[in-house]
Amino acid sequence: ELIMGDLTKNISRHEVACKCGKCNFHTIDFEVIQIVQEACEHFEKVLGVSKVFLGINSASRCDLHNRKVGGTAKSQHKFGTAMDVRIRGVSPKTLFDYFQSKYPNRLGLGLYGSFVHVDTRKGKARW
Repeated sequence: ELIMGDLTKNISRHEVACKCGKCNFHTIDFEVIQIVQEACEHFEKVLGVSKVFLGINSASRCDLHNRKVGGTAKSQHKFGTAMDVRIRGVSPKTLFDYFQSKYPNRLGLGLYGSFVHVDTRKGKARW
């Protein structure tokens, strides 16, 4: 059941907002929300739980905050088309592999030590 401020069962509006605390930028691409929510639902089945704990390190970023955190000039976060996510109980590599197998020919996917970057850019990028 969704409560006020929730975008999906696992994603709330405040979690996708820019973390600078000043700009109120919270635009987020519907497709990236769907992709991450589908991953949550997949791993709920795998883990046998009714709701996974989704951690969103970063989603929308204003230009100033993007520079502050070392984002690239063309960062997908600035367009609201990216999320850096982790799911408790699922290794980043397992989450990355899930996205890679489900979307082998599109999306931007980056594997980091504690999270996975996913974005809905045109084309395909991997790192």
